Amino acid sequence: MITIGQLARYVGVSIKTIRVYHDKGLLPEPDRDASGYRRYGAKDAIDLIKIRTLAEAGVPLARIRDLRSATDEDFQQALREIDDDLAAGIRGLQATRSRLRELAAGQLAPLPGEVGAHLKQLARWGFTPRWVDLQRDLWILVFATYPESATALFHDQAEALADPALRQLFLDYDRAHDLDADDPRVDGLARRIAKATRERYGPDELPELDAASEIPALIQGTVNASSPAWQRLDTLIRAQLDA
Repeated sequence: MITIGQLARYVGVSIKTIRVYHDKGLLPEPDRDASGYRRYGAKDAIDLIKIRTLAEAGVPLARIRDLRSATDEDFQQALREIDDDLAAGIRGLQATRSRLRELAAGQLAPLPGEVGAHLKQLARWGFTPRWVDLQRDLWILVFATYPESATALFHDQAEALADPALRQLFLDYDRAHDLDADDPRVDGLARRIAKATRERYGPDELPELDAASEIPALIQGTVNASSPAWQRLDTLIRAQLDA
């Protein structure tokens, strides 16, 4: 039998951590000796090693507590799921590390050739350099954060801009940048864009990025921050589409 301090040193955790595990119901309180001190045995050490390993793998303490009463089959299945999550996390970290190295070397992954050609076409259609630069930066962000769906999203916008009527809406959006936020032309443009959006996609098929992600808000926030008129335009369009 060993003391709590000895157990902490053997397993490689702090005494405070052991007490937290007691409070959370992960590690049962051991019997106390005649002097009132906790005394731990081999089983306690083994249980603590299991808890520490799961905690270091990022498993929430509440789930670890539940796993203590799981059947062996359920416990093994949980370990496989945890291992899969760790493998996915490692792949994500490796990709992030690769991007950091590119950034440190002054390199950014280039946009697909079709996007570069599209940006040049925007200038030929009469979009301002400000709009072209903004679109380039936003597509870099989309392709970096949504590599699996970015191409489809790009094709959808490119197809819309190929339509002269829809392209005019984008041009009007671009030129609204310098309007006062309360200019009546902002209201009219919002109504036209909302109407065209409903006609193109229908009420239940509006294209969206992952709603759980902060990236869509970041993208729209980047657009809105450069112009009070654009910010009000976004608010009006959202309100009309929700209605």
